[in-house]
Amino acid sequence: MSEVKISAATRTEFGKGAARRIRREDKVPGVLYGHGSDPLHVTLPGHDLLMALRTPNVLIALDIDGKTKELAIPKAVQRDPLKGFLEHVDLLLVKRGEQVNVDIYVHTEGELAPGGFLLEHVLNALPVEAEATHIPESVTVSIEGLSAGDSILAKDITLPKGTTLAVEEDTVVLQVLAAQAEEAVEGEATEGEEAAEA
Repeated sequence: MSEVKISAATRTEFGKGAARRIRREDKVPGVLYGHGSDPLHVTLPGHDLLMALRTPNVLIALDIDGKTKELAIPKAVQRDPLKGFLEHVDLLLVKRGEQVNVDIYVHTEGELAPGGFLLEHVLNALPVEAEATHIPESVTVSIEGLSAGDSILAKDITLPKGTTLAVEEDTVVLQVLAAQAEEAVEGEATEGEEAAEA
């Protein structure tokens, strides 16, 4: 996992008016917390942060006011619901070698068995524990040949070295369902025939 270096500045102004002023300057207000320290309110460059957040569970190397260097991972990101720009970010302080709990995306590869089955993502992201500087971006699971009633449990997923599950092993991550559409169409036809007979 690569580190993204971002310069940050501490902020002393709070409230909606201050946040709006910060965003007008193409910056994003944020809070840095963890390790029992008091939350530190910071301002981050909007474009740099947006680019960094394109990588899931990105490790951010913060240079705060040119004096303090910290490592952090994003824990909560607020975006404008209409325009999508970043409104606020919560960052969790981490140290090299420290284990952290994060969610990693579950990608699938392969094709389900023929027959119009549906794949349900019971969990879109898998909770895992990983070393702060080696957090995997995602895991890939093969669904090749699966049919209705088949499921993939958390314990069935091969995790990268140094990463462990943070959920019960028997948690269902993916399951295959039988398609319902054809049965519904047949049922409607039967009701229509009954109406015609009446």
